[in-house]
Amino acid sequence: MSATAASGFGAEAFEALKQERSAEPQWLAERRDQAWKAFEEARWPTRSDEEWMRTDSRLFKLEKFSPAPASATIEVETPLLSSGVDLAGRVDSVNGRAITSELDPGLAEKGVIFGGLGQAVIDHGDELRAAFDREVVSPTYDKFAMLNAAAWTGGVVLYVPRNVHIEKPLHAISRLTGEGASDISKTIVVLEEGAEATLLMETASDNETAAGLHNGSIEIVVGRGAKLRYVNLQNWNNRTWHFAHQKACVEREGQLQWTIGALGARLAKVNQQVALAGSDAEAQVNGVMFTQGKQHLCYNTHQHHEAPYCRSDLLYKAALQDTSRTVWRGMIKVDEAGQRTDAYQRNDNLMLAKTARADSIPGLEIEADDVRCTHGSTSGRVDDSQIFYAMARGFTRQEAVRMIVTGFFQQVFDRITIESVREALGEAIGKRVQDLPTQ
Repeated sequence: MSATAASGFGAEAFEALKQERSAEPQWLAERRDQAWKAFEEARWPTRSDEEWMRTDSRLFKLEKFSPAPASATIEVETPLLSSGVDLAGRVDSVNGRAITSELDPGLAEKGVIFGGLGQAVIDHGDELRAAFDREVVSPTYDKFAMLNAAAWTGGVVLYVPRNVHIEKPLHAISRLTGEGASDISKTIVVLEEGAEATLLMETASDNETAAGLHNGSIEIVVGRGAKLRYVNLQNWNNRTWHFAHQKACVEREGQLQWTIGALGARLAKVNQQVALAGSDAEAQVNGVMFTQGKQHLCYNTHQHHEAPYCRSDLLYKAALQDTSRTVWRGMIKVDEAGQRTDAYQRNDNLMLAKTARADSIPGLEIEADDVRCTHGSTSGRVDDSQIFYAMARGFTRQEAVRMIVTGFFQQVFDRITIESVREALGEAIGKRVQDLPTQ
């Protein structure tokens, strides 16, 4: 039976997937089997679990989705993040399987690996095994992580050898097409010592009314003295369930700038972690969230200081319309070895409707005694006097609201060093802003 003939994610579908992926290394097949066994034995998270107490996933039914085949004929809008950008490489994926993969030949000669993970593990299994064995994201964290570890069909891999600098950005887009389609994907990024790269990743749906499922993982390793700029834009339609485990490990003197854009999904539950594993490591995390309708987006962020003299700076901003809801749970954890830590986290919320709701739960867990760790959160509504001021100078009410929302996000935009990303996020948010009801 082909992998596409089995529906759902039961044992039959898993066996069909293994048959489809029979060219993979034996060590990977064994990892899949172990994860699948754990998946079958584990329970689904419930609201009795601390991470899920503000997120109700009872309407999610895995059996309604299946590992649908890719389609090379999919038609969607031009990718937002790569518009007008001179790229060093790109990967296009549909329903969790890469259909296009390109890389500058000069980079390939230097040992750079960039492409669809499904084919890369077949072509470069020995080189990639160490990344899998490291288990940056635990394959047994919860039932969603187990399903991803067992049944991933594709994704993206970026491997940059020691001291190789990639000047132009790399781009990857994942698309969903068809009712009940799924994207079970894994992203692995490894920058060796002294390497440097910029990776832009985004998602899209070809149909605004088709229900879809994304269950993904992102594993990032920034080596000693390496620098990574990573942008991840979640732009599914509002009928897609989005679950993800994302973690970066930054080694000594490494630098990471990680920007998250969360605009789509019916329900999103994302765990985003950064571990500063070597002394003098640095991480800047930027988050932009915009919700409308009945969307529910939950992002749990974790800044883990494992080594001394490290710095982390997290800024998440959310604007909410209609009856949508966001949940941000942030934690700064400092181990006993993390002396001279400098860590900050902040979450700001702009309420564009009385019926919207934003939950902000910052936290600190500090075991060292020589640190500077602070956090903060604000929530507020648009000031009517600002709207009046703009309208008195010729703006329509909706134009005034759009300008105020853009200004709210400007602090995050100013931190993003890639001009095309700033413009794309601003444009995408601007299209979603509705006129505010008069008070």
